[in-house]
Amino acid sequence: MRSVPEHQEHVNALFASPRTVTLPANEALGRVLAEDITATVALPGFDNSAMDGYAVQAADIAAATDDEPVILPVVEDIPAGRTDHLTLSAGTAHRIMTGAPLPAGADAVIQVEKTDGGVDEVRIYSAVSKGAAIRSAGSDIAPGRIALTAGRVLHAPQLGLLAALGLAHVQVFAPLRVLVLSTGSELVPAGTPLDHGQIYESNGAMLTAAAAEAGAVAEQVHFVPDSVDEFRARLDDYVDREQGADLIITSGGVSAGAYEVVKDALTGHGVEFTKVAMQPGMPQGCGHYTSAAGTAVPIITLPGNPVSAQVSFEVFVRPPLRAAMGLPRRRRTAHARVTESFTSPPGKRQFRRGELEIVGGEPTVAPIGPPGSHHLAFMASANALLDIAADVERVEAGSIIEALLLED
Repeated sequence: MRSVPEHQEHVNALFASPRTVTLPANEALGRVLAEDITATVALPGFDNSAMDGYAVQAADIAAATDDEPVILPVVEDIPAGRTDHLTLSAGTAHRIMTGAPLPAGADAVIQVEKTDGGVDEVRIYSAVSKGAAIRSAGSDIAPGRIALTAGRVLHAPQLGLLAALGLAHVQVFAPLRVLVLSTGSELVPAGTPLDHGQIYESNGAMLTAAAAEAGAVAEQVHFVPDSVDEFRARLDDYVDREQGADLIITSGGVSAGAYEVVKDALTGHGVEFTKVAMQPGMPQGCGHYTSAAGTAVPIITLPGNPVSAQVSFEVFVRPPLRAAMGLPRRRRTAHARVTESFTSPPGKRQFRRGELEIVGGEPTVAPIGPPGSHHLAFMASANALLDIAADVERVEAGSIIEALLLED
């Protein structure tokens, strides 16, 4: 029986180094930069006004007060977008709008609220210091400076910066295409009436969402009945199609009983099945499946119980899947105080559902429901997995344990 770290090593070995792809910047949301971005232009690109007001020489209005305003002629209007080069003479003012280029000779902007807003001449009621309300060229980013580093996830602010730098395309790590396949003759799709002994398919929906949440392009394959021939045929159809797959995830059919279609179909075809000393999720498998046409694809076979499948994804699949797309591997963890005692099976590393919250500034965590691997409703209520070492058989209330946070 493998330990959890041993099986993690086998799964990690399935994944290749991240691939890169060049995308239009406006299609790169959520992707990871594969290269440093060096600014080729300054931000701002020119000295400009930080507010609506009047460009002046600070010395000209040094004596301005509410009772004795300074009056200056307004000789130019400068809206944002004006491209000609202007020069301000001493003793004059240019009316200027936010973002408009500062005229040469001006060393300050007096905001319109401190004037009478005049058009031909302006009464100014306050002095300002040199540099007031001026955004200097390059004060945000100077040319040659690294604006974004490789490995940065591109969210809205980063995409805005790329646009401001004039970059239409960006090199990012490519997402992986993941196929999710569930097996079981008892499965029926949601919205279909159930016969006795049937259940609604849920693992495929859950694992597809989990892979997409991890950053992959995930597709759920229609579930397959417990037939070895049909399973292989369906697998070959998807593996050999034009868009192919970078990874296949299956759920169900990997235990030691009869009708274990995944195990029966893939044993001897590049996939190794094993037991892992953990609860839930003991039966596991992984390897490279080669189709009848010779296409080889990494495959990870997860157990069929819904909690086992979800925990197995978190422990074995999510970290290397994200790493293969240039994303951070691990979820956040927290050391939290347990609110109630519980037991853990001897010799098995337990991942127990829990609810983590901050009480009095301290992280606390409470186990949710019994440890059974079929309690999907309890799993849906959890925001953490309590990570209990294999040599621990009882966790006492008040103990400090490590919790894996399931919500970012």
